[in-house]
Amino acid sequence: MAVTGRIDGIPHDVWHTEVLAPQFTYEVKHLLGHYLAIEKVLLLEYVRMDLVGAADAAALGTRLDALGPDAVRADPEQNMSDISFAVERHVQTGDTPPFPAWHVDRSRNDLQACAQLMAAREDLAAVAEDLAAFARAVLDLAGRYTDTPMPGYTHGQAAQIISPGFHLAALAAETIGALRRMLHTYDECDACPLGAGTMAGQELPWDRARMADLLGFARPQPHALVAVASRTWTTLIAGDLAHYAVVLSRFTTDLMTWAGSGFGFLDLPDELAGISAAMPQKRNFPVLERIRGRCAHVVGRATDIAAGQRNTPYTNTVEVSKESGGQLRVQVDTMRSVLRLAHAVVDGATFRADRMRAACAEDHLGGFTLANRLTLDQGIPWRTAQIIAGRYVRHAVRKGLTSGEPDAALLRDCAAESGYDLEGIGDIGDTGDLLTAAFDVDRGLHAKRSAGSAHPDRVRELLAGQDTELDVLGSAWAERAARRAEATGRHGTLLTDLGQRSS
Repeated sequence: MAVTGRIDGIPHDVWHTEVLAPQFTYEVKHLLGHYLAIEKVLLLEYVRMDLVGAADAAALGTRLDALGPDAVRADPEQNMSDISFAVERHVQTGDTPPFPAWHVDRSRNDLQACAQLMAAREDLAAVAEDLAAFARAVLDLAGRYTDTPMPGYTHGQAAQIISPGFHLAALAAETIGALRRMLHTYDECDACPLGAGTMAGQELPWDRARMADLLGFARPQPHALVAVASRTWTTLIAGDLAHYAVVLSRFTTDLMTWAGSGFGFLDLPDELAGISAAMPQKRNFPVLERIRGRCAHVVGRATDIAAGQRNTPYTNTVEVSKESGGQLRVQVDTMRSVLRLAHAVVDGATFRADRMRAACAEDHLGGFTLANRLTLDQGIPWRTAQIIAGRYVRHAVRKGLTSGEPDAALLRDCAAESGYDLEGIGDIGDTGDLLTAAFDVDRGLHAKRSAGSAHPDRVRELLAGQDTELDVLGSAWAERAARRAEATGRHGTLLTDLGQRSS
């Protein structure tokens, strides 16, 4: 049976080999189940519109159930190596011939867009599940290190005392933010294209709201042209993944720095370590390099998807729907690989409190606190207090003093240079001494008191709030998954029930 009367001949070998057959294989693997679900929903609509009896529709539904990945293949002569034509041919060769109106008033355009969007929703939900699990792992690791001092860095230099828990709480916040944005993207894209036809709508009274519901969508796409022409959902999803990949790459850079021998703050288990073929003393962590490298691929795919749509006409084109849109699957797979690797790193990571504390003590990270106290306790104007504190640190470093070796006389001299007398500051041994209070490592961690700060209590508040938001987001994602799951198979059950009632 011919597929078309407009074109003589079959697809050229090179066209079949380079384009049609790979596309067919991709769609059988990732979209066939969605195509079959759509076909069953169309059958239910034909029954509703009295174009076929319930028994005949149920028989075709049974024939569709027999169509698995092994039952179809790209055949240039029989189906022009097109998945939609392959489904048609499978039904046409069954024991029950299709009724005359089967596939009347139908187009591949909205069917393909619908199948692609159904797959994309599942992919986005899978990434969200991975993200939520990763966020939980980050929260768990952060909770173990809220009271452990470490240097925080700005411009590559040690700046203030923080904790691994504080830094990781930032990663958790970014991850939860990505989950929140992806949920918004999911809802924005949860509009069914089916029933839009080629581009201008359809001629029969299709119940688009019912079809959307049967396929687990929240609503139909209101505009027929948007339904088949737009692939904004691909750029939205790709953008969400790219944004998070950029963030995760930056945090991975921090982990790489901390795990390096120059710092030695972070360690990973042997199972995540590599060796040097030439230098037996080395323990490398190439897993971190892989994570950062693959984050670049995620970003690159987003650019590819956007570039593939740029300057194309606003209508259905394979350049947009298949050539560009197919990259979304590659991007999703890469992102999920990145998250699996990052999850393993977080699960296995340990921080070396001794190395981090020593690094805090080595630098005079309490300079900011010292300037604050000079102003608040001694009444020295803030900018002058900054100058005195900086002067003290400069001379202390030149004298070889660490932050744990306060020199009250030196501080008095530094203040005197700016015209201030600090004779009442107290002795070095006094626990209330200004220098001791400013440069003590543990006090430095507890010095910040504002909401969202590195103070251990504030970090624990952050983590508790993030844990709660994860619960809320998890429930929201579960609701979307339940809608999809409830729709799965319902169309088949409805067809079966119709057939049984008619017999």
